[in-house]
Amino acid sequence: MTLPKLPIKSNLDNFSYGFKSILAQLLALTTTYLFIMKTGVDIMTPTVIIGAVTDNRNTGYNPLSDISEEQTAWIGSMVYLFPPVGSVVASMVQDHFGSRQCMMLSNVTNLATIVILMFADTPEFLYNISALIGFNVGFVTSITISYSSEVCEPKLRGVLTSVINLSYFAGYLCVTMLYAITANWKLSVLITVAIPVANAVLLFKTPDSPMWLLSKGRIEEAKQTLRKLRGGASEENCIKEFQDMVHYTSKMDLNDLETGDTKTEKSTMKNSFYYLIEPETLKPLQMLVIIIFFTTLLSGIPFIPYLMSVFDTFGTPIHPAWAMTMHMAFGVSGNVLTIFLINRLGKRVLSLATMATCSVCFLCIGTIGNFCLPSPMYSWIQVILFFMSTFSSSMGIMPIMWVLMGEVYPMKTKNIGAGVSTAVYFIVCFVMTKLYRNLEVSAGFYNTFVLFGVSGLVGLTYLYYQLPETENRTLEEISEHFKRKSTKIDIQTG
Repeated sequence: MTLPKLPIKSNLDNFSYGFKSILAQLLALTTTYLFIMKTGVDIMTPTVIIGAVTDNRNTGYNPLSDISEEQTAWIGSMVYLFPPVGSVVASMVQDHFGSRQCMMLSNVTNLATIVILMFADTPEFLYNISALIGFNVGFVTSITISYSSEVCEPKLRGVLTSVINLSYFAGYLCVTMLYAITANWKLSVLITVAIPVANAVLLFKTPDSPMWLLSKGRIEEAKQTLRKLRGGASEENCIKEFQDMVHYTSKMDLNDLETGDTKTEKSTMKNSFYYLIEPETLKPLQMLVIIIFFTTLLSGIPFIPYLMSVFDTFGTPIHPAWAMTMHMAFGVSGNVLTIFLINRLGKRVLSLATMATCSVCFLCIGTIGNFCLPSPMYSWIQVILFFMSTFSSSMGIMPIMWVLMGEVYPMKTKNIGAGVSTAVYFIVCFVMTKLYRNLEVSAGFYNTFVLFGVSGLVGLTYLYYQLPETENRTLEEISEHFKRKSTKIDIQTG
C-alpha cells in the first residue's frame, strides 16, 4: 500500500482529539518541563553565586569573597561553554537509545551536580562543576526540544512547546527568589533538589516518541503510544496523523515498515551528519543561527551573570537581589502570555513585534543613561524598560526560537539539527557573557544598550524577510517549505 502525498496544507480538523488528548500530551511533557526548569536553575546558579560575593547581607565568612573580576567572568560564562558538547553527544546517542532513556541518565547527573555543589569553596572548583552542569544543560535541552516537537499534534505544538521557555524562566525565578529570601546560595540550590526527585518518579510513566519508535520499526508500539498521547483515541481517528508520521520519519511504504524493512531508515540515521549539509537542512540551520544571535542579544543573556551589578548601576531603590527576582518574574509572565497568543497571532507576527519592542527598550535605556542626569525617576524608567524588554523577549522571540529548533528540520536530521542548533545557542551565550565585561569597559555601560538595540533593528529586518509562519503546520509541511525554498535557490544560482 502506497501512502498518498500530503496536500500543501493539511486539514488540521483531522487532528482534533479533544480535551483528553491535550491532558495526555501535557502529562507526557511534564518531565521535559521539569528538566528545563532545572536547566534554568543551573544557568542562573552562577549569577546567584556572583551576586552572593558582593551581597551586603552576607556578613559571615565567605571563601569566595576575594575572587577577581576575571574569575567572576569565567564563573558566569563557563556554564555556557560546555553545553555544545552535551548537545552534540545527545544528537548522536538519542537516535539509538531514545529520548526516555537519555532523560533518565540526565536526571541522575542532575542529582549528582546538586550534591557536588554543596562542597564548592574555590573558583577552580566552580569552574569544574560549571563544566559538568553545562554539559548536562546541553544534553537535556537538545533531547527535550526533539521530544516535545515529536509528541505534540500540529495545532498544539506551538503552545505546548512554548512552555519550554516558561520552564526556563520558572527555574530562573525559583533559584533567585530562594536566594532573595535565604541570602544563602548553597541552601537555595539544595532546595531545588525537589525537581530531579519529582522527575525520577515521572520518568517511569513517560512514553517514548512515536516517531522514534517508527524509526526503529516498532510499528504497533508506535500506534499504541500515539493513541495514548491522543487521550485514548481510536485507531481510526489516529490513522491520518500516523500516516503523516510514516511519511515524515522514513518516506517509505507502510508495508515496508510493517515487514521490518528498515535498512533505508537505518542508513539515513547513520548518515545524519552527512545530511546536515544538504540544502533542505542547511537552509533552516542558517536561518536559526542568525535568529539565535539576535535573540540572545535582545533577551539580555549577556547581562544575566551580572544582573545585581546592572541594577546597582541603574540605581534601583530596592535591593538588587529582589530586583533580580522581579526581572525573572516578568520573564515568567511573558512566557505565560505566549501560551495564549502563539496560536492566535502566529510565530511570525509575535517574533517581529517582540523583537521591535526589545530593540526600542534597549535604545531608550542607552539614551537616558547617556543624556539624562541620574535621578530616582530616570532610575525607575530604566528599570521598567529593562523589565519590559525581558517581558517581550520571553513572550516572543525566545520561546519561538526553541519551538523552531524542533520544527524546521527534516526527520533524518531532526536530532542532529536540534543538537547543533542548541550547541550554537550556548556557544553564542558563552561568547557574549564572557566578552560582555570587556565591551562594557571599552564602549561604556549605556552604550552597550545602544549597540544591542541597533543590532536588534538589523535582526528585525532579517526576520521580516526570512522567517516563515510555521504555526498550524505539520512537521512534514514545514520540511517541504524549506526543501522547496532550497530547490528554488539552487535553480536561481545554477
